[in-house]
Amino acid sequence: MTDSKCKMQNESKTMQDMQDHEVINKAVPWDIHDRTEEYALRAIKLFRHLKRKPREDGMIIGRQYLRSATSIGANMVEADSAESSRDFVHKCNIALKEAKESRYWLRLLVRGEIVTPKRLKDLTEETDEIIAVIASIVVNTKKRNDQCKMQNAK
Repeated sequence: MTDSKCKMQNESKTMQDMQDHEVINKAVPWDIHDRTEEYALRAIKLFRHLKRKPREDGMIIGRQYLRSATSIGANMVEADSAESSRDFVHKCNIALKEAKESRYWLRLLVRGEIVTPKRLKDLTEETDEIIAVIASIVVNTKKRNDQCKMQNAK
């Protein structure tokens, strides 16, 4: 199988992974792009909430959270325009790192007693789910890349 055929199959299967996750996870009916965009909008709302508070530490951490949370979706959109399957995985891994960083900032907001755990519960759960989805996309894409390499070696 030629590299271009493998790339086309991988792109098709990666989109299928995203759609399969939607079917499996009935509670969340949108794809990773819609989901990360909605997540970014929620991050904006949290940042606005933190701006209204007099605590400077909340603003500093909130700004860091806002940057990482809005970067997740941007990197997933960039991944769609990847020049190769390897580039796609790279951009997804950047999105994954940003999602993990977002989880870190949320934990600091709670542990620093800036925001109550109850207020961030849903957002923290969504962060964990986004991490799981993107990690799954990366793992499955790498598996398909390895399979294509093995087929090309034959």
